[in-house]
Amino acid sequence: MVMDEERGDEIGEQEELNVVEELVGVVEMVAQFGDYRRTQRKECYNLVRRMKLLLPLFEELRDLDGSISDKDIACLCNLKKTLVLAKKLLKTCNEGSKLYLALESEAIMVRFHTIFDKLSQALDDLHYDDLPISEEVREQVELMSLQLKRAKKRTDTQDIELAMDMMVVFSRKDDRNADRAIVERLGKKIELHTVEDLKLETIAVRNLIKEKGHNAESTQHLIDLLNKFKQVAGMEEINILDEPVMPKMLAKCPSLMIPHEFLCPITLEIMTDPVIVASGQSYERESIQKWFDSNHRTCPKTRQTLPHLTLASNYALKNIILQWSEKNNFKLPSKDNPGDHESSSADLKEEILSLVEGLSSSHLETQRKAVKKVRLLSKENPENRILIAHNGGIPPLVQLLSYPDSKIQEHAVTALLNLSIDESNKKLIAREEAIPAIIEVLQKGSIEARENSAAALFSLSILDDNKMIVGLSNGIPPLVELLQNGTIRGKKDAATALFNLSLNQANKTRAISAGIVAPLLQLLNDRNLGMIDEALSIFLLIAAHPDGRQEIGQLSFIETLVEFIREGTPKNKECAASVLLELASNNSSFILAALQFGVYEYLDDMAKNGTNRAQRKANALLQLMSKSEQIP
Repeated sequence: MVMDEERGDEIGEQEELNVVEELVGVVEMVAQFGDYRRTQRKECYNLVRRMKLLLPLFEELRDLDGSISDKDIACLCNLKKTLVLAKKLLKTCNEGSKLYLALESEAIMVRFHTIFDKLSQALDDLHYDDLPISEEVREQVELMSLQLKRAKKRTDTQDIELAMDMMVVFSRKDDRNADRAIVERLGKKIELHTVEDLKLETIAVRNLIKEKGHNAESTQHLIDLLNKFKQVAGMEEINILDEPVMPKMLAKCPSLMIPHEFLCPITLEIMTDPVIVASGQSYERESIQKWFDSNHRTCPKTRQTLPHLTLASNYALKNIILQWSEKNNFKLPSKDNPGDHESSSADLKEEILSLVEGLSSSHLETQRKAVKKVRLLSKENPENRILIAHNGGIPPLVQLLSYPDSKIQEHAVTALLNLSIDESNKKLIAREEAIPAIIEVLQKGSIEARENSAAALFSLSILDDNKMIVGLSNGIPPLVELLQNGTIRGKKDAATALFNLSLNQANKTRAISAGIVAPLLQLLNDRNLGMIDEALSIFLLIAAHPDGRQEIGQLSFIETLVEFIREGTPKNKECAASVLLELASNNSSFILAALQFGVYEYLDDMAKNGTNRAQRKANALLQLMSKSEQIP
């Protein structure tokens, strides 16, 4: 009997030691993850920091000799489950698809809050009085538990600018003038603006689709947006669901199918110097080295953490590729002969210099041809935009904005829109005092010139300094006028520009004074325009301003919001609830008005069945109603 008790004590000690070692292991593994996707970076670092703060507790527990009760061992096991969930989420934010994480940012945030909740509960369940740990460690853990409780109360951390950009980019009804500028801003925000970024994202999206299954609508969302980024970067689009993927070099000979195992999983091109990583996968040496140089310790294809980053030449695969190439008369790409590329670059630079000279020609036809060609070249790829700017193309384009020929004016403002996609060009264009000239085209130009002027102002105002310049240059009233009376495309470009400009507080006041509320109400009433979400997003900004609340706080508007909460699309409901919450948080009379139109029933349904963000908005509104004692 004594032996059985001793054996039981040994098993208990071993179980205690195992769970503590596992807890330490999880935290140490998370500490090696490195960088995280920008959309969740702040939350990831906060979670990792808190997990690391638990290490002193685990180390003290590890030094105890069988002094932990069965109840506390059970609590530690529960804590381990939560930390494993945290590790899984952090891994997704470390190496998952950037597009998926941006699209699902609200859902991902809910997962963070769930972990904060579980972690706080697991720490509260520990019996600290029974654990012989130091006072310092106990105070540190209790402080962290308090911080977690505060963190889980933060209900709305959405990036409104990101949400609006996503909304606009996914509008498929027509090709927006501002699309490229929005995609460029999105690319910088979620770090998808280089060719290497996009190649790696292609792999991440493919892995995600394989892992989560093929949902037609959500998959197409990801692929469409990925292809938009590739267009802006000047990359070739491919169908990432098709395997094997045919590289660019084989496009001219479709009858020749390259064996899938010859393709580098990163570049999707045939390998000339294949190497093997610790996971057993083969990659082109140059591409996998860049991956490792970017602080990744995972295999891009399998996504498993690698025990080491040693590269071993895959001579067997290299010989097979060489034999296949000889047999099929296929010429492998040469990395050592950049002559053709240099020659092509020199020709392009010479052409651009000639075009820039043509922009200042005294011959009208020469100017027309030059500005049209510059417009086309500046649309094609990022390199052209940089070359045109570096070779003096911006000043003559700005001069042409005031030219009496309407077609030249239109080409010039559109060329500046295209050039402004590059962030450094935004500063150069503003420095040439182009913004007042663009505003003049917005006021007096042709229909297409006015639309592209609005898009150009949006693109330029991505920089905060330029937001101020547009506002001070009286650019907001003509944008409001375009929103009121423009074509559908003009209204959309004006709405996007006005949303962006109204992120600046002074511009919010200017937009309200310019009468933005009336055309926004029209957009809500004319559902055929398909601009309800855009209008509600601008209303959300205006509702944060006292003058804005006074302008829009009328019964008919509240009734319209309640109608969208009742029968709108999921996104309509979410946006309408956000506006109502902003209004109601500042004035309880808006709650009473909404209740008169039956909003309580619709919010109750939304709290159960809405999108993640809609549920949080609905719950916040219901809580406000409860505090105000306005629930019927």
